[in-house]
Amino acid sequence: MKKGTVSMKILLLEDDPILSDILLCHLNKHMHQTTHCDNGQLASDALNDQKFDLLILDINVPKLSGIDLLKEIRTYQNNTPAIIITAFQDTAHLKKGFENGCDDYIKKPFDLEELDLRIKNIQKRFHIVNEEALKLDDNISLIVSKNRLFANGISYTLTRKECKILLYLCNQKGKVISSEELIQNLW
Repeated sequence: MKKGTVSMKILLLEDDPILSDILLCHLNKHMHQTTHCDNGQLASDALNDQKFDLLILDINVPKLSGIDLLKEIRTYQNNTPAIIITAFQDTAHLKKGFENGCDDYIKKPFDLEELDLRIKNIQKRFHIVNEEALKLDDNISLIVSKNRLFANGISYTLTRKECKILLYLCNQKGKVISSEELIQNLW
């Protein structure tokens, strides 16, 4: 097992199902805990229920645009960093995004590496601390403090007991562990 880091808790507002899948897979692969919403109202609800480290918002989505959502949350003093992603190529939308509180702006199509660089820049500027993760295998990582397992780009929430069992088994790699041994050491 190697130690690594998990980056951020991200809200992704994107209504294109193909791009959403690509971004979710990419962000989870880079150990970001990502919540996806395909319309602005769902994103607004998620923001009322949870705290995020970063918002990635498309402008042209159903029910409430990314810019209107950003404008709304800024009126409530929510200063969560926000990156606007959009197919609009004009300067007017860029200006509107920055006037309403976005911290960065990416025009579609964009390279995933560019998104990574912009996310890292936001992390530095806003002093967002990474959490320690254990790399169990090439495509599997565990964040013990949050009971989160990342496997093949997908994030899973474990119970505390499941996390302890997994960690114990990984520390005993190559050994046969009886149920009695598990009970003795974990209960």
